[in-house]
Amino acid sequence: MGRIFEVRKHTMFARWDRMAKQFTRIGKEIAIAVKNGGPDPENNPALRRCYQNAKGVNMPKDRVEAAIKRAMGKDKTDYEEVVYEGYAPHGIAVMVETATDNTTRTVANVRMHFNKLGGSFGNSGSVAFMFNRIGEFKIKNEGQNLEDLELELIDFGLEEIGEDSEGNIIIRASFTEFGNMAKALEEKGLNVITAELKRIPANTVELNEEQAKEVLELVDRLEQDDDVQQVFHNLR
Repeated sequence: MGRIFEVRKHTMFARWDRMAKQFTRIGKEIAIAVKNGGPDPENNPALRRCYQNAKGVNMPKDRVEAAIKRAMGKDKTDYEEVVYEGYAPHGIAVMVETATDNTTRTVANVRMHFNKLGGSFGNSGSVAFMFNRIGEFKIKNEGQNLEDLELELIDFGLEEIGEDSEGNIIIRASFTEFGNMAKALEEKGLNVITAELKRIPANTVELNEEQAKEVLELVDRLEQDDDVQQVFHNLR
């Protein structure tokens, strides 16, 4: 019984840690969105996207509003978005998106994670060419016909449409059409759960279980870093 309790407690703390990380990431996205486009979501598409993503991870509305107020205050933190590149063990390409108020600290930490876990920190452009930047939208499946939806969205930059393992509709658009697609989905009244910019590998690499474990250990270490927003890789 005690063992079961310990397992449950560990799972609960892991879930809390993951939630806290998600809230921190969205808080930084809000700060950047407010800095670039102001505090009114009606006139700031990036901030509207933050609202959608906050809802997708069950971030309370009062925490979102508090983050907006902080971003407008005189003691606000100015975050800079910086992307780092490198290789995980066994030649797996990795891209690390960060939002930081101290690039010296961030680059040192990211380099340390790569070096400690058998990877190699790369120069700008060393792996970026292996990834395509796209906009990905997760839509609540409310019985829409995917073929009809595909025809409706093809003129707004649609590249792919399908379903995830939970039955939600996944829509992908080119990076340059992200804003047009977001506007189209909004005007059609579709229930957007999340809207994110992602880096999708052009080709993936398959490893055995032990090798993949080494790669994912580095990915996990990077994702736990407070300055890291997202990590992308080409492991299959």
